[in-house]
Amino acid sequence: MERKEALKKWLAAQHPDRPFTLKHLAQDADFRRYFRADFADGATLVCMDADPEKINLDAYINVRNLFAPALNVPQIFDCDKTQGFMTLSDLGDTQLLKAMQDPQGTHHTPEAQRQLLLQAADELVLLQKTSRPDVLPEYGRSELLREINLFPDWFVAIEVLGRNPEQVVRKHDPLCQDQAQLGEAARPVFNTRQAELWQQGLNALLPVIENQPKVFVHRDFIVRNLMLTPERIGVLDFQDALYGPIAYDLVSLLRDAFIEWEEALVLDIAIRYWEKARAAALPVPATFDEFYRWFEFTGVQRHLKVAGIFTRLRHRDHKDKYYPEIPRFLNYLRRTTRRYGELRPLYDVLVSLAGDDDVQTGYTF
Repeated sequence: MERKEALKKWLAAQHPDRPFTLKHLAQDADFRRYFRADFADGATLVCMDADPEKINLDAYINVRNLFAPALNVPQIFDCDKTQGFMTLSDLGDTQLLKAMQDPQGTHHTPEAQRQLLLQAADELVLLQKTSRPDVLPEYGRSELLREINLFPDWFVAIEVLGRNPEQVVRKHDPLCQDQAQLGEAARPVFNTRQAELWQQGLNALLPVIENQPKVFVHRDFIVRNLMLTPERIGVLDFQDALYGPIAYDLVSLLRDAFIEWEEALVLDIAIRYWEKARAAALPVPATFDEFYRWFEFTGVQRHLKVAGIFTRLRHRDHKDKYYPEIPRFLNYLRRTTRRYGELRPLYDVLVSLAGDDDVQTGYTF
């Protein structure tokens, strides 16, 4: 409440003699909050509240300026880095996810959803065409592994082994030096056989991801972060962008946390993207089967990460809204690791931990 009052005071100083009301819009999975300022003259602005003790606004500003030539991203009007406040242009209320899930709307049918996904894939090609090295941090092996390890560190430890969440939180707190406080959380999460299979699987997985050509990677290019506007799709939540594998953002789009499409539609959009990427001279393989293999392997890395993050959000950050989506990612993981022989060790680990429910084999080429 104190930060909201400080935001109102700051906004009033930026726009004197312009009465407004402030309405809470959303909170990110990190520590950003968003509000809409409705002015008496009918204008609106989106206000970002990013506590400077937890969030550095420079990343948002830098990536926004980098992506602006290619994408419809919010314009920045006012910024106070010291207080952590920013005003942005308003891209509206209609996420692609919301439009797709509205049974009374015009984007609920399978064909309408397909058209929106094709538009999103077009935006992705436009972004990737502007890519260049040495601008964003590289999405390399160390970061890929750090993210993968969120799965055993959080999901396996708490949801499979039932370890005390408070002890697991302390284990991953850099300020915690007393191992005696950790109890069972200090023990390995895999038995000897699981650890061997896990390493075999990662040895097959990681080269396929890290050897892909690199482009600008939004990192959370999901329909919840894409806005339906009259002009073209708007793009939000890009501040964590990196320079990494070309298949990553397409996986984010088509293997979503909050909505799931039939495998045939995923394949259709992936083919259309690949065709347009080739036409745009982007560094995708000459054959779709090789690109789809990149797509699938990259998806395994992302799904492991997300299952771990959603568990951590619940138990460390007390944010429960993402937690119910974890089973969807487990299904993505089981289906993909089952249909590629090189990834079978990961499948065996997953089944030993979480069972083999709801597996559909899907397509390989």
